[in-house]
Formats: sequence, C-alpha cells, structure tokens
Amino acid sequence: MAMRLSPHMTVMQNAAQKAARRLLRDFNEVEQLQVSIKGPGDFVSQADLRAEAAIREELERARPGYAFLMEESGASGSDNWTWRWIVDPLDGTTNFLHGIPHWAISIGLQRRLPDGTVELVAGLVYNPAANEMFWAEKGVGAYLNERRLRVSARRDMHEALFATGIPFAKVPARRRLPFARTLGALMPQVAGIRRFGAAALDLAWVAAGRYEGFWELGLKPWDCAAGLLLVREAGGYATDPEGVELNDMGDSVDIVAGNVHLHGKLRELVAESLTARP
Repeated sequence: MAMRLSPHMTVMQNAAQKAARRLLRDFNEVEQLQVSIKGPGDFVSQADLRAEAAIREELERARPGYAFLMEESGASGSDNWTWRWIVDPLDGTTNFLHGIPHWAISIGLQRRLPDGTVELVAGLVYNPAANEMFWAEKGVGAYLNERRLRVSARRDMHEALFATGIPFAKVPARRRLPFARTLGALMPQVAGIRRFGAAALDLAWVAAGRYEGFWELGLKPWDCAAGLLLVREAGGYATDPEGVELNDMGDSVDIVAGNVHLHGKLRELVAESLTARP
C-alpha cells in the first residue's frame, strides 16, 4: 500500500517530480545545454533556471502566501513570513554538466513560530537519475521512497566512511586551511572519505546509513536545509561545529552531521581545525 503523504509533502514531491522530468531530458542532452559561468567552478545552466521556475510555479500555486529562498532568484515574499520554502533546483550542477548522474533537487520548508524561533518542518532530496526520493517531516521520520531510514549504527572510526565537500577555486583561503587540517586529522582514523559533489545527497546518504558522517564549511541554506532534517529524523545529529542545531541559517553554513556514535568525534575535529593557529 502506498504511503499517505501530508499535504505539504505531497506538494513538495509533485514540484520535484515536475522539475525532474525536464532535468532528465536536459541531462540526456547535456552537450547541447546553453551554459553561462557565474564564477570558477560554479556554473548555472538553462536547465537549472527552468527547474527553479517549474518548482516555484508548483509551490506558489499550492501555497500562495509562502515566502521563498531559492538559489538562483534569492529571497522573495514577506519579510515576516510564517512559512518559507528553501529550494535548490539542481544541487550538483557541475556533475550534471559533466554527465555524472549524481545530482538532486532539494526542497526544505521552514516555519516561524509565534516567539520568533524558526524550525525546519519538512524536506526532500530527490535524485531523478536514480529515482531516489529522500524525504522527511518533523516528528514523522525520514524515508527513501517508502522505506524508513535510520542512520548507521557503526561506532568505530576505523570502520567509518565520511563525506565532505573539497574546497574549489571560489572558496576563500580562510576556509581551505581548516578543511586541510580536518582532512589530515581524519584520514588516518577512518575507512574512507568521499567527495561526490552534491551536499544535499551527502546529507541524505548520512540519513540512509551509507555514510557515518559529513562535514562542510560555507554552504548555503538551499544546499542543506532539507538534508539537515533528513539526518535528524533518521536518528542522527546535524549541527554546526560548536554543536548548535541548525534551523534559522545565515548566508554561510558550517555543518557537521553524523550518527549518534561518531558525530561528536567528527564535530570536535572540525571545531579544532577552525580554532587552530596557522
């Protein structure tokens, strides 16, 4: 029997699937895409823009009063929003443009409470190339399609597989050195470290138990909003390097996510790398 989705999640999945159909067509003709360059290593394609427009149209029609924070078009709607969509229409754009089938649509939903605090209440990360729909709602759990997700149960660092985002050309030097410190400290202790190029999917894979943890510095809210909730609802932790839970994110987000056994160890390594002197 198919799962009954909440109204919010129904809207979110419909929007993601609508955008995915066009993205898949473009992915199969990737050589013909019209591509402009926003900056070194940070590309935007016509596919990206069309996907964002399709998602916005679908979400706005279903929930006309909600605000938006979107990768390409930025923030819109009331500054005093109660509900806000956070959307990355194509996370892993560089993979997409190189014909690598590891990219995703990410949609998160925030709610502002009467006391002014903000919480993440729903999120999905959809990889159309693999037909994997990761989704979660606060208090409901995390799922891959219709299968309930749990984070990994591994306890030993030497058995653990971690994911990260390796800094590239546009990342400032002040971010590159802490990354190198963390990497140097972690590599001798673990089974492996992966860099697949899509933070939303990295977080979804932590929720699915494929990785024991993930860290990255300087992400944007649309890269990680949905993934943060996925990890939490799968029984893991997703915080900043100081251990503070992330809900109302600023322009630059430092993330450490992991299972209950290894999150603390990873977080300590990342925090130390940020405070160590050159």
